[in-house]
Amino acid sequence: MISSPEIQSYLIKKAHDYRHNPLGFVKFAWDGIDPRTWQEEILIEIGDKLKSGELNTHSAIQEAVASGHGIGKSCLVSWLIMWAITTEADTKGVVTANTENQLKTKTWAELAKWYQSCRYKSWFKFTATALFSSDQERERKWRIDMIPWSERNTESFAGLHNEGRRILVVFDEASAIPDVIWEVTEGALTDESTEIIWVAFGNPTRNTGRFRECFGRFKHRWSRRQVDSRTVPGINKKQIKQWADDYGDDSDFFRVRVKGEFPRSGSRQFISAEDVEEARVRKVDVPFGTAKVISVDVARFGDDQSVIALRHGRKLEELIKFRGLDTMQLSAEVGQVIAKAKPDAVFVDGVGVGGGVVDRLRQLGHDIIDVNAGSSPDKENKETHLNKRVEMWDRMRQWLKGADIPDDKDLLDDFIGIEYGFDNKMRLQLEKKEDMKKRGLSSPDCADAVSLGFYAHVMPKSEEYSLEPEVYYDS
Repeated sequence: MISSPEIQSYLIKKAHDYRHNPLGFVKFAWDGIDPRTWQEEILIEIGDKLKSGELNTHSAIQEAVASGHGIGKSCLVSWLIMWAITTEADTKGVVTANTENQLKTKTWAELAKWYQSCRYKSWFKFTATALFSSDQERERKWRIDMIPWSERNTESFAGLHNEGRRILVVFDEASAIPDVIWEVTEGALTDESTEIIWVAFGNPTRNTGRFRECFGRFKHRWSRRQVDSRTVPGINKKQIKQWADDYGDDSDFFRVRVKGEFPRSGSRQFISAEDVEEARVRKVDVPFGTAKVISVDVARFGDDQSVIALRHGRKLEELIKFRGLDTMQLSAEVGQVIAKAKPDAVFVDGVGVGGGVVDRLRQLGHDIIDVNAGSSPDKENKETHLNKRVEMWDRMRQWLKGADIPDDKDLLDDFIGIEYGFDNKMRLQLEKKEDMKKRGLSSPDCADAVSLGFYAHVMPKSEEYSLEPEVYYDS
């Protein structure tokens, strides 16, 4: 019979053998386990990248998986956690999820199940908030912690350093984890000569945020996989068929819950990410005789910015941003832009402190259109739009379908961040800026500035132009 020291020696050797072989570890640690195809592919991919030997922050392993329901992602998360902490001494890691309840009752509860049945259980202690080394002298530096995220307290994600060893970061149900947590985590993963593994899993419930951008703006940084529930064994096919019958197999509901695809637009997202991305890469020629418009959004809060937008027909030519300017200083900046651009119309947000900018620009001799976003919409929209703000945004949304916009992160985030709803008369209304901030988003200053230019139709002033009416949508 093999003695206990011999067993430990054997386990140590196998752990070393599987250091860069997650799939081999899973099959050994849980004898007889048979991973699903998509799980196996990710385990192999992580192992292959580790074997490449490029251990620096620029080659951190970043895996993003968007999936339908019931594919076994929590199971794979548990395997990765146990593999990472077992096969590299002094590994450190953090696991978080969209909500504390999800983290405790789903992610961590699934890990508890796999920990209990793992060959290496005795090496570690498992608690309600952590998995760490059984060696008391190493438990503080060889551990993976379960940490609910907090936008007000990001220190746990900012302190992810473990130079020369291994770091594991797991985001479960990643669509709903705020951008600030992603950004702090990204900034913390800077240790050189360190095995950095960052995995993000989730149903693609939102068409905004950093999880969505893993498959868009930041796709060059992430290995991406979208898993259709219908391709995974053991799925309730009767339920899937019922969803297809109820909602249609091309509906956003079906895309998110079955196909693992992002919705064409968020359930309440006013402008689709597809329209914004197409406008970002589109190039247009501005016809002779097209009106040029300047529109100005005036900052009201300390962390907001004032923005001047210069638009020439379907082309948004420039965004000029300022922070910390008083009304006199901002008026001077706007005046300089007007003198240089010679626009056909200038729209300024005149509500609150913006009124001072309107007054000063008029004193300087400029013809200014004072915009009140809370006023009534035009007559044709009074039954369908709550106020001028949503009317301007709606016109801007239509314009975007044929527009050419700059690759400006603030602007792109603003366009896709805002949500909509309906009032008790079923009129379209936009989310308040205060509510956006509660969701962890900034005030959409850049997009608001552009939208002000759609307060009214503008025609070129010069009679020698071949006049062309401004249009808001593709004809």
